[in-house]
Amino acid sequence: MRRKPLRSLLVATLLAATASAAFAQEVIIAPHAPPPPRVETMPPPRAGYAWDPGHWRWEHGAYVWAPGHWQPIRTGYRWVPGHWVQHGPNWHWVQGHWA
Repeated sequence: MRRKPLRSLLVATLLAATASAAFAQEVIIAPHAPPPPRVETMPPPRAGYAWDPGHWRWEHGAYVWAPGHWQPIRTGYRWVPGHWVQHGPNWHWVQGHWA
C-alpha cells in the first residue's frame, strides 16, 4: 500500500522535470553593453501579427544584429520584445514573450 504514494511522487517529479525542460531557455550573458539599436523601418501593419523589433544578439563573443520580424498574435496577450538587462558588470538577454 505504500507504493501508491511513492509512485505518485515519482510521477509528479517526472512531470515537473519534463515541463521545466519544455520551457527551459538558454541563458545568454554578455560581458559588456550592446550597441545602440539600429534604426529600422517597421513594415506596414500585418493582420494577425505583432512586430518584434530588431535587436542585438550575443554570438561567438560579439554582438550581431537580428532584424525585426512578425510574431503571430496570441489573443488576449501583448508582445514584450526581447531586451538586455544589466546585472553587475554583465548583461543578460531577456527573451521576447507574450504577457
